[in-house]
Amino acid sequence: MRFILVLLQAILAGAAVAQESLPPPLADIGSALAGQQPVPPALDAYLKTWLEPAEPFRIVGPLYYVGTKGLAAYLITTPAGHILLDGGMPDSAEAIEDSIHRLGFDPRDIKFLLITHAHIDHAGTMAYFVHLSGGSAVVMDRDFDQLKSGGKIDPVYGTRPPFYFPEVTAERVLKDWDVLTLSDIKMTALLGAGHTRGATTWVTTIEDDGRSYNVVFPCCTSVNPLYRLAVRPSYPGIVDDFRRTFRMLESMKPDIWLPAHTQVPGFAEKLARADKDGVQGWVDPQGYRRWLSEEKTKFEAALAKEK
Repeated sequence: MRFILVLLQAILAGAAVAQESLPPPLADIGSALAGQQPVPPALDAYLKTWLEPAEPFRIVGPLYYVGTKGLAAYLITTPAGHILLDGGMPDSAEAIEDSIHRLGFDPRDIKFLLITHAHIDHAGTMAYFVHLSGGSAVVMDRDFDQLKSGGKIDPVYGTRPPFYFPEVTAERVLKDWDVLTLSDIKMTALLGAGHTRGATTWVTTIEDDGRSYNVVFPCCTSVNPLYRLAVRPSYPGIVDDFRRTFRMLESMKPDIWLPAHTQVPGFAEKLARADKDGVQGWVDPQGYRRWLSEEKTKFEAALAKEK
């Protein structure tokens, strides 16, 4: 949930009513995050992108984008079936299903369903696709209980029903550095805790036109709104978890990096470049370094402010 910058901008913008109200689930989430009613316009606009359908597209090799305009979902196809990484809000399940069909693939061929972390905006569609495909839900061990509870044991959002999502009991539970294999695709799960206890960065190698690309799906760097770090921390060890996550992410050297939220700087520009340059439009190791440095600075500032 990459709310921080947007949320601050929204609060500064005031509480003017947006022209078109949010649907109930997003309105409740917006009110909980902003602590006010009505939801500020900038936050309202941001949340609407979570449900707004987007054109699906190919990124590199057998890797495709099938998410909404604001929430990323990635499909990796193989002759043995497919992998779906992340999803979105529960109400966007049919839009993601439609995107998969439009690319020429059958969502019933999904064999594994992965998430970066067990929050409603990424795990909200997981139960739908498990039921549709019969595929196996896969989760990092430290997020297993949160996924199984549908978000009800989240240390902060667990007391807020708008953040609940359909419960999923994962068939496969991973530990840090475990590898999931399907055909010639190997997905390595790296613990990136802090945002949730079991937040997961996924790493793989994708072949395209005779070249190999190191692809990283980084998670997670932002401190959730309403979470606390140093003073009455939201869970014990959260600061240490975040610092280990930053060290892990700093060790990565991606050719292509794909976030869980499309508002990450540079995503739209890379999409536009890819229209001209194909796969090379997505290659951005320098952008990854800049983004990670900025995220680490934001974290340390949030920690210092609490102290």
